[in-house]
Amino acid sequence: MSLSSLAARLRELPSRTGGYLRDFHPVVHTLVLGTVLARAASSMSIPFLAIYLARYSDAGIVANSLIIGMSSLAGTFGGFIGGTISDRIGRKTVMMAALFCWSLVFIGFGLARDPLAFVFLNLVNGLCRSFYEPVSQALMADLTPKEKRFKVFSMRYFAINVGVAVGPLAGAYFSTRNASLAFFLTGVIYFLYAIVLQLLLTRFGIRRIEGETNREATFKRAVGVIRRDVKFRYFLIGSMIGSISYSQMNVSLPQYLELSPSIPNSVELFGILLSVNAITVILLQLPLTSWSGRKTPVTSIVMGNAMFALGNIGYAFSHHEAAFLVSMFLFTLGEILCFPAGNLLIDGIAPDGMRGTYFGAQSLQNIGQFLGPLIGGLLLKEASGMVLFTGMAVLCLAGTWFYIQGDRLKVPHAAVHAKSS
Repeated sequence: MSLSSLAARLRELPSRTGGYLRDFHPVVHTLVLGTVLARAASSMSIPFLAIYLARYSDAGIVANSLIIGMSSLAGTFGGFIGGTISDRIGRKTVMMAALFCWSLVFIGFGLARDPLAFVFLNLVNGLCRSFYEPVSQALMADLTPKEKRFKVFSMRYFAINVGVAVGPLAGAYFSTRNASLAFFLTGVIYFLYAIVLQLLLTRFGIRRIEGETNREATFKRAVGVIRRDVKFRYFLIGSMIGSISYSQMNVSLPQYLELSPSIPNSVELFGILLSVNAITVILLQLPLTSWSGRKTPVTSIVMGNAMFALGNIGYAFSHHEAAFLVSMFLFTLGEILCFPAGNLLIDGIAPDGMRGTYFGAQSLQNIGQFLGPLIGGLLLKEASGMVLFTGMAVLCLAGTWFYIQGDRLKVPHAAVHAKSS
């Protein structure tokens, strides 16, 4: 992209922003703004947990990777449970309970030193995330006309990266001085966000906005729907495989940098890499989203997986800071293409009245987020970073097949829904 075209895109931002403000419900904007604050806070701390554990725990690389993966293990089933409960009793109750609990978890991270304490806290961390995020996405979809949902998912992803652009640099600063302080600040920010969100949801009458809850949304019925939805299962397997690869960025990559003799300042470089990731999204999401919005979601995911693979190959053969920066840039292009398209896929196949269940069941992809750190830790210890990241590139491309197969299936929602009754 030329400098003139980039400048033209930046000039369009005010008018585009005004359009977003007019197009979406105030509660949606509240959730998006909260996403910025929450992700800025959590990216100050959680991405540095691997380094934090390496310094304060003597459990070892594989055990530390397993501790980090506990969050995704808990989230594997937590999202499904939280999503189904939100369909039954309402979004607000589930979201607020998760946020207040989450704030206490981060305070606990700052106080903990024992490996078992980290295991427990990260399990609860995964449960809180898996309860809050799918339910907030479902609420955004509830409040947005179908034709505008791709925009709202893209806006949420954009907000995530605005927060992540700031958080890692602050995290790197705290990690070199007082690592616990980053966790304490994160806990306070989540608590304040929960209070503000509670007040605003009450102000806008969230119960009226949500409409009638679905008293038929039981776990048995939800499992029946998803078990029979073959299309959803293909997409879910594809996302699980992609999650194994993607999880290496926040777990194996910082440990790889820490172990690399050619990278003397691993904490600072990792913070810069995460900020490059977020800044790239901020600058390039609008043009890439404009392009991918004219394609099918699966086409965007196929292209995104190819970029993920190139980024992983880059990590495998990088030995200098500049090479890691280029690899992260390619990897980030994959994120921009895959993540909003993945949310749109799920929204498109979710039956009416079960959107929370489907977004929650999407968290079953966290099986990959749990297995990824364990596989990455073993390969990093027993083989090398080159073997690890090359293998992740191949795995990412293999996951594309499941998306293509699922896209070929045409299963009417009504038929799937009726069979489960």
